[in-house]
Amino acid sequence: MLKVAHHPIYTYSLPEKHRFPMAKYDLLPKYLLDQGICVQDNFFEPYKISEVAILRVHTADYYHRLLALDIDKKEIRKMGFPLRQELVERGHYIMGGTVQGCEYALQNGVALNIAGGTHHAYADHGEAFCLLNDQAVAARWLLNKFGAGVAKIPNHPESFRDQNDRVINKILIVDLDVHQGNGTAKIFENDDRVFTFSMHGAKNYPFKKEISDLDIGLDDGTQDAEYLEILKNTLPKLIKKVKPDFIFYLSGVDILATDKLGRLSCSIEGCAARDHFVLQTCKDQNIPVQISMGGGYSPDINLIIEAHANTYKMAQSVYFK
Repeated sequence: MLKVAHHPIYTYSLPEKHRFPMAKYDLLPKYLLDQGICVQDNFFEPYKISEVAILRVHTADYYHRLLALDIDKKEIRKMGFPLRQELVERGHYIMGGTVQGCEYALQNGVALNIAGGTHHAYADHGEAFCLLNDQAVAARWLLNKFGAGVAKIPNHPESFRDQNDRVINKILIVDLDVHQGNGTAKIFENDDRVFTFSMHGAKNYPFKKEISDLDIGLDDGTQDAEYLEILKNTLPKLIKKVKPDFIFYLSGVDILATDKLGRLSCSIEGCAARDHFVLQTCKDQNIPVQISMGGGYSPDINLIIEAHANTYKMAQSVYFK
């Protein structure tokens, strides 16, 4: 069964006319149920991630200042959200949903998080609606739990492998949000266990890009045919080269032509075809995949919901029908 992380805390109260479409975290699960894409049993409420897991990625100084709300106004502006304790708490549950999603993906092949994809969060600061990096934290959690040579210590669940003696030595992050995954690229720049692939708008935010293991910058106005051709010519070869034991997929829907913060010109059908190709490729290669939603900023929130919902349709179609 498809498992989907969702928690009421995902929906965070923002000032009126804030440009982030926070309502999507409430509307998307309702839409999935109303359209029969998911049933209630598909959803699980994630746990709060541990400090130990977070500090494998984020610096203690940044994390503890975040907990204490000891963040200056310039840093808060860079984050893009008004900072309250609830926002920090929210991040812990989003990361928990991604980590638990990894566990379900290992069982079922795929799992999704209604939120997440916080790829602009660096080890020592947040930016662009991202405070803590969920897929980076989950990647390090997987490597810590299932990496070769991890000691099997009784009664220490994060330090021993399961009964199948699964080994995860190599992870591939497939970031197809319209914006480069700059925080993720920087976090893993010296960690050869994680290969970062970002396909994004070349002239879009962040204007100073980090260096992923593979970056593909797309021209403004790139449409479905060109987008899909590049992806289809890249991903299978990359998987063959990297040989990942696990894949993280960031499925931002800000590649749409209607997106306020994107500069590409893909259709909702092209976005769905992208998701289908990525998931079918993962399934064909028998590589578990965890999916976080990433961005989407079209003026019509119904279009954002429909585009995100297509990712769930594709997951159900490819894996469970």
